[in-house]
Amino acid sequence: MINTIDNSITQTPETQSALTNQNALELLKMGNQRFLNNESINRDLHAQVKETATGQYPFAAVVSCIDSRIPTEVVFDQGIGDIFNARVAGNFVNEDILGSLEFACKLAGSKVIVIMGHTSCGAVKGACDHAQLGNLTQMLEKIQPAVKSVTTPEGTDRSSKNLDFVNKVAVKNVELTIEKLKADSPVLKEMYDNGEIDIVGAMYDVKSGSVSFL
Repeated sequence: MINTIDNSITQTPETQSALTNQNALELLKMGNQRFLNNESINRDLHAQVKETATGQYPFAAVVSCIDSRIPTEVVFDQGIGDIFNARVAGNFVNEDILGSLEFACKLAGSKVIVIMGHTSCGAVKGACDHAQLGNLTQMLEKIQPAVKSVTTPEGTDRSSKNLDFVNKVAVKNVELTIEKLKADSPVLKEMYDNGEIDIVGAMYDVKSGSVSFL
């Protein structure tokens, strides 16, 4: 019988197929807890390179920020061949990332998509400050809906200096990104509606290393 919650193995077609959506999410939660406890699995990564040379069967896909403090496999304590990564400043989705996620789930069999923002996000700070710099200007416009959606009392500082506001925008950006994913990808929306995949939001705390699922 396949142990569907064994996080030390290299994923195979059989182990990936045996996982439920909830199993896949649980693997990520367990991995982050090991990371927090400094009990990460001592994997033979060279062996995993060889074991995945002829195919990959990741159980999850994570859209996260390009921020250097959030190495996704590390904070979820995952090995080679376990998860797909799509990283872009501000962890938003566009047609390229959506196409990548469609490949990850529809063709490669991943069971859960995680949209993960983080505290003290530089991209969110830039959006709050309406920063302008080359292509960064257009990129930060994609986060403006989240900035505008967060209501604050009159007189509240809505700039990057107000970290509480920045973090609220980061959470809202995750929520709106999930909505956009479902609206702009009929493939993923159908899979989600049919229970073939789950789509969840998360926030990573850069001070503690903890991932909170929304």
